[in-house]
Amino acid sequence: MASAAPGQSGSAAPLALQRGIVKMVLSGCAIIVRGQPRGGPPPERQINLSNIRAGNLARRAAAGQPDAKDTPDEPWGFPAREFLRKKLIGKEVCFTVEYKTPQGREYGMVYLGKDTTGENIAESLVAEGLASRREGIRANNPEQNRLAELEDQAKVAKKGMWSEGTGSHTVRDLKYTIENPRHFVDSMHQKPVNAIIEHVRDGSVVRALLLPDYYLVTVMLSGIKCPTFKREADGTETPEPFAAEAKFFTESRLLQRDVQIVLESCHNQNILGTILHPNGNITELLLKEGFARCVDWSIAVYTRGAEKLRAAERLAKERKLRIWRDYVAPTANLDQKDKQFVAKVMQVLNADAIVVKLNSGDYKTIHLSSIRPPRLEGEGTQDKNRKLRPLYDIPYMFEAREFLRKKLIGKKVNVTVDYIRPASTATETVPAFSERTCATVAIGGINIAEALVSKGLATVIRYRQDDDQRSSHYDELLAAEARAIKNGKGLHSKKEVPIHRVADISGDTQKAKQFLPFLQRAGRSEAVVEYVFSGSRLKLYMPKETCLITFLLAGIECPRGARNLPGLVQEGEPFSEEATLFTKELVLQREAEVEVESMDKAGNFIGWLHIEGLNLSVALVEHALSKVHFTAERSSYYKALLSAEEAAKQKKEKVWSQCEEVPVEEVVPVPEEKERTASYKPVFVTEITDELHFYVQDVETGTQLEKLMENMRSEIANHPPVEGSYMPRRGDYCIAKFVDGEWYRARVEKVESPARVHIFYIDYGNKETLPSTRLGTLPPAFSTRILPAQAIEYKFAFIQVPQDDDARADAVDSVVRDIQNTQCLLNVEHLGPSCPHVTLQFADSKGDVGLGLVKEGLVMVEARKEKQFQKVITEYLNAQELAKTNRLNLWRYGDFRADDADEFGYSR
Repeated sequence: MASAAPGQSGSAAPLALQRGIVKMVLSGCAIIVRGQPRGGPPPERQINLSNIRAGNLARRAAAGQPDAKDTPDEPWGFPAREFLRKKLIGKEVCFTVEYKTPQGREYGMVYLGKDTTGENIAESLVAEGLASRREGIRANNPEQNRLAELEDQAKVAKKGMWSEGTGSHTVRDLKYTIENPRHFVDSMHQKPVNAIIEHVRDGSVVRALLLPDYYLVTVMLSGIKCPTFKREADGTETPEPFAAEAKFFTESRLLQRDVQIVLESCHNQNILGTILHPNGNITELLLKEGFARCVDWSIAVYTRGAEKLRAAERLAKERKLRIWRDYVAPTANLDQKDKQFVAKVMQVLNADAIVVKLNSGDYKTIHLSSIRPPRLEGEGTQDKNRKLRPLYDIPYMFEAREFLRKKLIGKKVNVTVDYIRPASTATETVPAFSERTCATVAIGGINIAEALVSKGLATVIRYRQDDDQRSSHYDELLAAEARAIKNGKGLHSKKEVPIHRVADISGDTQKAKQFLPFLQRAGRSEAVVEYVFSGSRLKLYMPKETCLITFLLAGIECPRGARNLPGLVQEGEPFSEEATLFTKELVLQREAEVEVESMDKAGNFIGWLHIEGLNLSVALVEHALSKVHFTAERSSYYKALLSAEEAAKQKKEKVWSQCEEVPVEEVVPVPEEKERTASYKPVFVTEITDELHFYVQDVETGTQLEKLMENMRSEIANHPPVEGSYMPRRGDYCIAKFVDGEWYRARVEKVESPARVHIFYIDYGNKETLPSTRLGTLPPAFSTRILPAQAIEYKFAFIQVPQDDDARADAVDSVVRDIQNTQCLLNVEHLGPSCPHVTLQFADSKGDVGLGLVKEGLVMVEARKEKQFQKVITEYLNAQELAKTNRLNLWRYGDFRADDADEFGYSR
């Protein structure tokens, strides 16, 4: 807009003609004119119409002046303003400035259009009886004469202010406040209300005059927020980036326009709503142009489809418009094929994470975006004496996992990656998390996270407003959660939480024995495969019986996987990993049928597993991942197993790849028998357990332990731990004060309460229950990385410990007297399920400790079939026969095993 050169009263020079666009009509005789925007909001100026006067509009009393009163409209003031508003807003006008007051107020003539041939605005007002002529110093010029003529015509025609009556019907009953905004909004029933936008505070907040009742209300646009103007302490306003531009964007489209407003909700005294204009929805336009961002707290009440707002915001982000100029998408570093893909669900980890198999064959863990699985609330909800089992002990966790398992396992899903949550380090309250891929997972067009939330089996995570790492369907999740809360579903239910009493009888021999007959009689029982330990070893959940069992596949010999034992790492057999993977892909977390035939000594059930008509044992043999075991001969599946094995042998793959057929005519060489190796090493026995296991220290590393203990105690003496400062957690290494007043290295086994912490002394093998005040943090300089735990657990080879408590106690007492805290010689004979089995000799006499127990009749002989042990076994059996003859201890009533072997768990 051209700058104004104020004209002087009585000057003969022609007045400069200037142009602009009408931004606002202040009253019937004053307007604000703006120029064209160039790189930002344009300049603007107020022009007062010279030579005429119109009624003043109502004004609200100043907030800081308690004695001030509201000023009402003057008669015909509002109709005059409306006449100009409808004629001029947004239109181009030209004007001349006739004079300027010392206070800077400009008066002039305004014409509609580009030149003075257009409609004279002052004359139009006077002709309609909406303004009167001012008598003044320039009363005899042609303009004043024309105004006088028009005024007389209006008087004769009784127009406007010249009509009969006082004009009180033109005075508005303005209402500046609403007593109950929520009730007022609800009474409108979300129907569009006619309104005039009177003021624009910022891009997303306006002051509107609601018609026809003249409520003057502040309306915040639902679902969005524009940059604002921050008020400083000195009263000035500082605009945030793009605040002025956003305000102008809204002003230029809405200010003093006729609109319709859908009142949707209220926030304090402010009303949330959507402004509808014939040219479009300003909310969507602001987002599309990068002037606003979506806000979660109000987008839920937006009635025109939250997805449209998110789509508009997404478009602005992609184009990096205005407030998004520095925006980097959460998945910007991913290729398109990694952002969206189809994958097969292999496992449900918990209520918000799944493992999928990609087309490449790789496995990937996917976390469902923006949802949180059920969790324990408060400390008092967990029984301190029992180990927490999240799947069964956290309310609704089992229901959530089952919902996902039944919907997804084995199915193909569409995965859309929303963001990558970077790895985080551990803090005092939050454990460390590895990097997480968070995505929206859909099957058959259904968003699984939304379905989970709508059933009340998960909750929606709340974010900071500037946190863009969230689900691409976040609003649908919020709406689903609102429905679940309203309907009292799942976690939001007022009913008692479901309790799952699931007995875990894995490895519990006594419980397994009681349970075995029921499973045998049941024939085929329903089961869900909860875990796959190896190709032929599974953990099953039995829904009808509500218990967990360990299940071994019958009739096959599957390659054994790697095992970590104290002091030893047993490598896995060839193709053990392939067999495990095969079983996982086929049965993990799927519903199956099992036939239980028997159980082993460890309390594991043995039998056949069928999934969708397929026998898993036969399938493993068929795919050359197992061989047929001789025990299958008694089974009805023996023929199927042999047939599958024969076919696999022909292909010479996997377990049969190294198998070469030996020609009949060749002489088969007899392999040499493996010899028993006797390599005794000196050890120091530190602890004997009630099960007749024992812990030893290696004599060769004894000096290292002594030095470490000496340095550690010196360090602790200089920097003693603060009593009560250590918070024990199961599995942590720590230091513990023994009854002798000295500190030793230990491991926390169980935490019942701060007063009862079960610990295990890692260098000596003994256990103790202590208060946490007698524990402290293990200094890093003395950790197990510097010197591994010195107490190693072993078990006597070739002997069977009596199950009778008194008889076992006699044997333990004898061993404690003979070898505890003494030096012995140890030889590893073979590996066992929990620890190596060894023979132990007295250091001086070289007498066999285990053989001595057999001779005393305190234990029985475990007869093993390996040929390399037969010489030793014979010696042990001869000693046992002698003890029987002499009726020593166990044998004092003769050979009790003859009839009761099965009942007592003994074998001859």
